[in-house]
Amino acid sequence: MTRGKEEQRREILVLGIGNLLWADEGFGVRAVEAMQQGYVFPPRVRLLDGGTQGLYLLHHVQAARRLIVFDAVDYGLPPGTLKIVLNEEVPAFLGVKKMSLHQTGFQEVLACARLTGRYPEELVLIGVQPVELDDFGGSLREPVKAQLGPAIGVALGWLENWEVRAEPRAAPDRIDGHGLDLAAYEGQRPSERAACRRGAPRFLAARGGSEG
Repeated sequence: MTRGKEEQRREILVLGIGNLLWADEGFGVRAVEAMQQGYVFPPRVRLLDGGTQGLYLLHHVQAARRLIVFDAVDYGLPPGTLKIVLNEEVPAFLGVKKMSLHQTGFQEVLACARLTGRYPEELVLIGVQPVELDDFGGSLREPVKAQLGPAIGVALGWLENWEVRAEPRAAPDRIDGHGLDLAAYEGQRPSERAACRRGAPRFLAARGGSEG
């Protein structure tokens, strides 16, 4: 590997994946969001909201020598359980019980990165067992939200092992007026009575009529 390519791979990537719009599916994104809001990192560390981008994340993963991933993962454990998986075990855990297409997509990202010979030297999956997924427009359930702090603590511990010191921000780095900010997202959501949370009312009415 040339010196130039080696320099490009000195990056540490902290990646949150998932879908904010489906309750606990948003754990990974919320974790990396909270980490960004609470801490300042040196240039060698990059925080990224990977959402559900799938293979579009490949070049980011290829550029990382060390990778931390936050995600909601069906480990088959009690809801709200935090579990850390390392290195070669990560792809297997993401594929045992796929909860959504983004996990299939990220498995492919890791497989492609390995095929190209640009796979992270160290890989840490910080996952939480979801409580609820089938709630469109919903936010994190309390047992999952309670794991944001511990999950960030685990990530900071790994960064410290890699000789990276995070500095707490004097004030949270928030995007004012952003509708997907956690507080705004939760505070502005319609009530159960005002909004159907598992599908459009027209679809449900049509489906009910066809069955009657």
